[in-house]
Amino acid sequence: MLRLRSGLCQSWRGFKTFPCAAVEVKNEPILGFEAGSKERAELEKALANLKGKTEEIPCVVGDEHVWTKDIRYQLSPFNHSHKVAKFCYADKELLNKAIVAAVAARRDWDLKPVADRAQILFKAADAISGPRRAEVLAKTMIGQGKTVVQAEIDAAAELIDFFRFNAKHAIELQYQQPMNTDISTNTMLYRGLEGFIAAVAPFNFTAIGGNLAGTPALMGNVVLWKPSDTAMSASYAVYKIMRESGLPPNIVQFVPADGPVFGDTITASEHLAGINFTGSVPTFKRLWKQVAQNLDIYRNFPRVGGECGGKNFHFVHSSADAHSVAMGTIRSAFEYGGQKCSACSRMYVPDSLWPQIKKELLDIHKQMKVGDPVEDFGTFFSAVIDDKSFARIKKWLDHAKSSPNLTVIAGGKCDDSKGYFVEPTIVETKDPKDAIMCEEIFGPVLSVYVYPDKDYKKVLNLIDNTSPYALTGAVFAKDKSVVEEAGKALRNAAGNYYINDKSTGSVVAQQPFGGARASGTNDKPGGPHYVLRWTSPQVVKETHAPLSEWKYPYMG
Repeated sequence: MLRLRSGLCQSWRGFKTFPCAAVEVKNEPILGFEAGSKERAELEKALANLKGKTEEIPCVVGDEHVWTKDIRYQLSPFNHSHKVAKFCYADKELLNKAIVAAVAARRDWDLKPVADRAQILFKAADAISGPRRAEVLAKTMIGQGKTVVQAEIDAAAELIDFFRFNAKHAIELQYQQPMNTDISTNTMLYRGLEGFIAAVAPFNFTAIGGNLAGTPALMGNVVLWKPSDTAMSASYAVYKIMRESGLPPNIVQFVPADGPVFGDTITASEHLAGINFTGSVPTFKRLWKQVAQNLDIYRNFPRVGGECGGKNFHFVHSSADAHSVAMGTIRSAFEYGGQKCSACSRMYVPDSLWPQIKKELLDIHKQMKVGDPVEDFGTFFSAVIDDKSFARIKKWLDHAKSSPNLTVIAGGKCDDSKGYFVEPTIVETKDPKDAIMCEEIFGPVLSVYVYPDKDYKKVLNLIDNTSPYALTGAVFAKDKSVVEEAGKALRNAAGNYYINDKSTGSVVAQQPFGGARASGTNDKPGGPHYVLRWTSPQVVKETHAPLSEWKYPYMG
């Protein structure tokens, strides 16, 4: 499960050598789920077991399962008559109880050796990789409307990778130590933050919820985890797996809650030490402002980290491989119904390549199947997450149909009679600054601006200045000088930047994820530095040559 490779590490100046251990982990293989395979049979069985059933999910504070009067339901996006889960919102009183219990448990948890804490995540990762894989995938598919492959790359591969690589990074961090001298020994202790972390999770990735709560806990923190209402079933499965893998009570409190109630309560506590957030810009700004307004009550300055989505671009140069552009854009814009933070929603295409790219996009569009991902594994994507999302996207479709600058060249319809279904929609715009090119939609809507080949430099500047976001982006070009030029022009336009590849699909430890500007604080979960964000290091100097004189020699 946990393999250590011993060796010697040198300090950055080369003056100090100390023993270290590298933890060997690899990215989780993505299974194929082909007909007749073992994993497909197990998944189909898990899906059948959940069909038509409603899971009851309480708030969990310590070992106590609590039900409040505020009952809610998670609905299946592609069949909203199916209540996937019945759960309840924690009220202010329960949230404060969870805070008190968590803070009381913090000291002993923080003193636990990091290798012991890491072992819990290694064990949880092994459970998800093996006996619990089908369960977590099935709950992600039914509850969040994911296809087989989208559930697999999220709730299995990415979550497993988060747990394993963050555990690896936590262990290896202990070996990053300051220099010693002949007369002193210096030690860096990577303590957890004093107080509690509030983890606010989104619906679109089961893995993100596990990471937002699990990684601060790994680093010796206690956490209040607010899962998304629309990812409740899969989130609770992950929480239970963590507990079954050895996570003690009160370290992570599982507390579904109304967003404003949760935000008001955690930011009013003197013990707030940090917020680990993924969600919308308005919600993140609200939390940040509340923290600022309450600074005088806190024992520490809270760490506020967040990822807030993007308006991600594909820039196509005339030297690009048009077929690759079409394939990558279809996947980036429409997989999971455009509900990935990294999904491409604006594309800039030279007029010389547009006829070919347009033809390929429209040909594929005719073949794409949108429907029930459980009953038909041939479904490319399913319904959007809920009625609010559906209504928001419908407004954009109405805008596209009514604006003189916009032409809907494919899709444009939607239907919420059974599920929240939106057709994959491609819109051509005459105005590169139309709102549809600037604002995040979070649905299966791709907007395209066709530009004269010779204006590509202007377009690079346009891309950098069109949207407030800076999460992901891709440049398609065979001309190496253009690739280099684009890299400089778009240096600040994306935190994850792709060359001749689509804007989605970051892999833990390969492409740590995050962006700046309105896209967030760019803390790069999935990378080696993320764990440091959730520590408060203490440096300990032990001297071997006690002072024997108060005067300095020159004083005579």
